Amino acid sequence: MALTILLPPTTLPASAVTGSGDRTLWFHHTHTGLTQSFTFKRNGQYDKAVLKQMNVFLADWRTKEPTNMDPALFDLLWQIYNAVDGKQPINIVSSYRSPKTNAKLRSVKGSGVAENSQHMKGKAMDIFIPGVNLSTLRSAAMKFQVGGVGFYPTSGSPFVHVDTGSVRAWPRMTRAQLKKVFPDGKTLHLPTDGKPLSSDGRAYAQAQWTKCHAVPCNGAVTFETDPGIMIADATGQVTALPEAAPIPATRPAGLYG
Repeated sequence: MALTILLPPTTLPASAVTGSGDRTLWFHHTHTGLTQSFTFKRNGQYDKAVLKQMNVFLADWRTKEPTNMDPALFDLLWQIYNAVDGKQPINIVSSYRSPKTNAKLRSVKGSGVAENSQHMKGKAMDIFIPGVNLSTLRSAAMKFQVGGVGFYPTSGSPFVHVDTGSVRAWPRMTRAQLKKVFPDGKTLHLPTDGKPLSSDGRAYAQAQWTKCHAVPCNGAVTFETDPGIMIADATGQVTALPEAAPIPATRPAGLYG
């Protein structure tokens, strides 16, 4: 029987850094206050019982409704967590959002909540990791090119949106910023000028993503920590903002969140 372990938010479970096909995620839900780790993959196979437990943990906290979360999202979060060398649990600002909740949030003027949100499909989470530079978290999420990445450093609780929809990012990075993340130009992401870093690189990335919904398909991603100074503390607050492309007042409807 699969086990889940309740943990204090200051102790990293040894299983969070795994090998041999096992994958564990360590979550802290900022709304329910719950902290728990889940070994959702064992010997390279999803543990269905644990996935069900994760569905409950990530239920709409307002309505208590769960959904079947996309396991690919868990794989992506595991990759991101290891890429940024996380030492604290992934703090969840938003996960599954029921249609009722989504409609209510959309009714608030300027919310920027999408009508067909990836959150309603169980394919998105808004997160931060205490001690990890928020811009570093964004860059890592973009590097894997699995889906969408949103950057919200000025939100009440600053976070990065991650989903397994189409590859896109908002706001877009400047050309110089994107080049730092993808020096070889092999990316589907576009900079603020709307022009690919490399036509050949974009063609390669498109072929890889079409084949396996990741770039590259073998998962061999190299990542360097962003030396920026924006650090999220235990409450998600940041001390300063790094150089970044302008952040729109609202997200374009129908695309994000």
